[in-house]
Amino acid sequence: MAHPSAQRERSPCNPKTLFSLKPRAAQATARPPPQPRNQPDRSNPASRRRPEMKSLAKFSLIAAAAALVTTAHAQGVYKIGIAAGLTGYAATVDRAWTDGVRVAVEVVNAAGGVNGRKIEVIVEDNRSEPQEAVTVYKKMISSDKVDAFLSGCVSAGNLAAAGMVAKAQIPMMLCSILPQNADHVKWAFSTLPPAGFEVAKRMEFLKENTQIKRVGVLHDPTPYANLQKGFAEKNAANFNLTLAGVDQYKQDDADLSVQIGKMHANGAGAVLKIGLGGTTLTAAKNIKQLGLPMLMLTSIEDLAVFRPVAEVLGPQFFFVAAPSQIADALPAGPLKNAIDAFMKPWKAKHGDRDPNWAGRGWDAVMLTVAAIRKANSFEGAKVRDAYETITGFQGTTGVYNFSPTLHQGITENPFKLATIRAGKVEIVK
Repeated sequence: MAHPSAQRERSPCNPKTLFSLKPRAAQATARPPPQPRNQPDRSNPASRRRPEMKSLAKFSLIAAAAALVTTAHAQGVYKIGIAAGLTGYAATVDRAWTDGVRVAVEVVNAAGGVNGRKIEVIVEDNRSEPQEAVTVYKKMISSDKVDAFLSGCVSAGNLAAAGMVAKAQIPMMLCSILPQNADHVKWAFSTLPPAGFEVAKRMEFLKENTQIKRVGVLHDPTPYANLQKGFAEKNAANFNLTLAGVDQYKQDDADLSVQIGKMHANGAGAVLKIGLGGTTLTAAKNIKQLGLPMLMLTSIEDLAVFRPVAEVLGPQFFFVAAPSQIADALPAGPLKNAIDAFMKPWKAKHGDRDPNWAGRGWDAVMLTVAAIRKANSFEGAKVRDAYETITGFQGTTGVYNFSPTLHQGITENPFKLATIRAGKVEIVK
C-alpha cells in the first residue's frame, strides 16, 4: 500500500505590530532589525511555539506512515519463491512444476487466499546449475523477501542453497531430495518419494516378468541419480539380479553407445537409465543403432520425453509412472479424487501436458496452505513446525505423512511400471 504524501508545511510569517504605546520617534528607534524572510520572530511567544508544533506534526505523520506499513503487511501477500531450472537439462520437469504451483495458487487465490492473504509467486531460473541456484536464492531472500520456497527438481541447486535458507529461517517444500546436514534439513521438506522406489519398481518387474539376470545402470551425476544408483548397487541381489556395469554420463552427452555396448558385452539384458532430459532418447537410439535386444527401463520423466523414445524402441521400452500419468486407469478412491481435483484446472489451462511434475507442484502449494492454516500464522518458524504435524494428506502422487524426524512425506511406493503402445500409456505392473 502506498504511503500518503505529507502536505507541504508553510513557513511561519512575521507578526506585525498593530499597536504601540511608545511615541512615534521612540518607535523608530526601538524597531527591531528586519527578520530574514520566512524565519520566525523569536521575540514573539506564538512564533516560538510554531517549530514545536511543526515537529509534532512531523512525528504524527511518521507514526501514521508506520501504522500504514504495519497494516499493509498484515493485509499483504504471502510470497512463494521458486528456484527452477527453466532452462538447461531440467527444463521440462521444472517448467511443469512451476506451472503446477501457479495453477494451485490461482485456485487458492480465487477462493479468497489463505487466512486473509493472497499468494504471490516469484520465479527465478537457476539454469539447472547449482551455482546459479545459489545466486537466485540469495536474491529472493534479500530482495524479494519471500515467505517460503517451493523450489524445483534440481537437487544440487537446492542443496547448495539450503544453508542460507535455513539461516534465514524460511521453510522449503521441494521437488528434490533433502539436504543431509541436520541444521539444513530442519527447514526442508519434500514431495519427492524416496529415490529407491523408482529402482525397486523396475527391478521388481525384471524379477517377476522376465528371465533377465544381469542389468546395467546408466546414470547422470545429480544427487538424486546417485541415490538411485546406490540403491541398485545395494539391493540388486534382493531381486536376483547382478549388475553388469555401472556408468555415469553427462547431461549433454550426444552418444552413449560405448557405455551401452560395454554393458551388453558383459551380459546385460536390460539397462536401468537414471536421469532426466534428452539423453533418454539418445540411449534409445544407440540401442536401436547397435541392434541390441536389450530392454531400457527409465526413471520417471515427462511423457513428452517418453513418446519419441517409445517410437524408437517399441516393446523394449518401459518407464516408471506416477499416478497422475496413469489417472484414467486408476480405481475410484481418495487418490483418484485428489488427482481429479488437480486435473480439472490443469487441463483447462494446459490441455494434455504431462501432469506428474505439475501435480507435485500443486501438492506443495496445498501442503503449504494446510500448514499456514494449522499454524494460524504466516511466520516461517510456525509454518515449518506445522509442516511436521501434517499426516494422512492425500496428494496427487500419494499420501503425505510428515513428522519431526520425517521430512520426505511419501512413505509408500506410489509408482507403477508403464509403457506406451499406439500412443497410449499402459500399465504393465
